[in-house]
Amino acid sequence: MNQLENRPLDGQIAVVTGGAQGLGLGIARQLACDGASVVIADRQEDKAREEAAKLQGDDLTVRAVALDITDSAAVTSFFAELVAEEERVDILINNAGTGQQVAPIVELEDAEWHRVMDVTLTGAFYCCRAVGRIMEEQEAGCIVNISSINGQNPAALVAAYNVAKAGIISLTRTLALELAAYGVRVNAVCPGPVYTEFNQRNMAQRRVTLGISEEEMIERIRTAIPLGRWGEPEDIAQGVAFLCSPAASWITGEVLRVSGGMEGVSATPPKRPRQ
Repeated sequence: MNQLENRPLDGQIAVVTGGAQGLGLGIARQLACDGASVVIADRQEDKAREEAAKLQGDDLTVRAVALDITDSAAVTSFFAELVAEEERVDILINNAGTGQQVAPIVELEDAEWHRVMDVTLTGAFYCCRAVGRIMEEQEAGCIVNISSINGQNPAALVAAYNVAKAGIISLTRTLALELAAYGVRVNAVCPGPVYTEFNQRNMAQRRVTLGISEEEMIERIRTAIPLGRWGEPEDIAQGVAFLCSPAASWITGEVLRVSGGMEGVSATPPKRPRQ
């Protein structure tokens, strides 16, 4: 196996938003293992620096930068400074997002709707816009946006999250068309259930609505996955890394579901007790 096959992203500059934990951290590690110089951009600065230091201890080229993707000016400034320092940006992984407090639409508060949209969809838009300008100029680059199986097949009680993740898919396909002439590829990955801190919080809320234990909730989801197991961050990271690699050079505007065969959660919640 030659060097390119061993390290297909050798020398490339990659940014992973929300890379301090969970899927983002797994993606950052995989891209670095594939040869990229990775910047973890996360609002959790201390945690991001701690995780970057661990990866550096494995002889991987990773550093951390504080970034709040809901701040448009901060996003623009971050990418401008990165280009000034590195002279280019080859890869952007829009991974940062947030979950939703489980609630039916009729009880969903304005503030919760906007909180989820601001981080999960608008923040991704800010990053896509900023790096899109850079990649247009350099006429090269790759963007992978992290959506969800919820963006394809919505689950009950998390409407804001569903809509935000569906928006990520539409943003991906639109940008893929607009940047194709510049040789820039834009794709999305839709992860299935991965037992990260993010999903732990979601499961804790969902099990209450169903009146079951956490263990029963975990097992119920596992049995609904055709391949019979929960995913690991590495499963998602490998799909993302493929889309960033030369092996995917003729792929753009695509949505890759990495879910063990699971297409979505279609359970209908029971009637709620009247107040």
